[in-house]
Amino acid sequence: MATPTSAAACLLYFDDERDAAQSLSAACGLSALPVQRHRFPDGELRLTLPVDTSGRLPERAVLLRSLHPPNDKLIELLLVARAARGLGVRHLTLVAPYLAYMRQDIAFHPGEAVSQRIVGPFLAELFDAVVSVDPHLHRVATLQEAVPAAQTVVVSGAPLLADWIVRQRPGALLVGPDGESAQWVAQAASRHGLEHAVCTKERHGDRSVTIHLPSVNVQGRAVVLLDDMASTGHTLVQATRLLKAAGAASVDVAVTHALIDAASLDTLHAAGVGQFWSTDCVAHPTNAVAMAPALAQALETLAR
Repeated sequence: MATPTSAAACLLYFDDERDAAQSLSAACGLSALPVQRHRFPDGELRLTLPVDTSGRLPERAVLLRSLHPPNDKLIELLLVARAARGLGVRHLTLVAPYLAYMRQDIAFHPGEAVSQRIVGPFLAELFDAVVSVDPHLHRVATLQEAVPAAQTVVVSGAPLLADWIVRQRPGALLVGPDGESAQWVAQAASRHGLEHAVCTKERHGDRSVTIHLPSVNVQGRAVVLLDDMASTGHTLVQATRLLKAAGAASVDVAVTHALIDAASLDTLHAAGVGQFWSTDCVAHPTNAVAMAPALAQALETLAR
């Protein structure tokens, strides 16, 4: 697809993220240009990049791709990045609001592939800069360690979720469902001076956990469970049941990344969850908080 003569930089996107791309384009001032995608009967992809009338792309480009679900999208990143370099791009930034394969940073059993150590360097080879929102890092302290690109920027959804929460549930008690959520709960709470606490979790496998409530009085309180992501929702279900049994007046959930399917969301509501709110890092019916302004600020930081 040809476009007029290229500007200084552009924002590349795929058609399934058109709305997100238009929001980011409006926030950062870059022209949003679609990557055309054709899937052959055998499953292979043919991608066509939006070059100008001379068959080129700007020297600087940003690719927006949230990596859920991740597998096909990683192939798309490989094809787009390599093609973009051949079409004139000298500095290529990946904006991945949700960054997949960051959770596993050690091998738990002999022979396991440590996904973070493989996918992180893979992305660093393709992109000069990587921007993400609340990447799910465990024993690795920074995104730069996981994705050793020349530049990395982490944006947090927690403060923006806090802004939403105080409008919906003034004076709410913020509770993290496990120790890993502590950093995001603390960020959100400090934004508005909210009281907060964190549950403890014992994991017995991918789908089996035991939750213990913190030593805080929840009787008659509006409680919001806050975390970076929700996938199966099992931890949130247990925490909700315990909070309701302890006398919480209401339990709502706020997450940065809503990876949860409709059936699991129904299970959460059946357990006692009232409202479920998420940022738009991953397109989901529960999206309530827009991340485009914060992502645009991150891109501005990279351009300085």
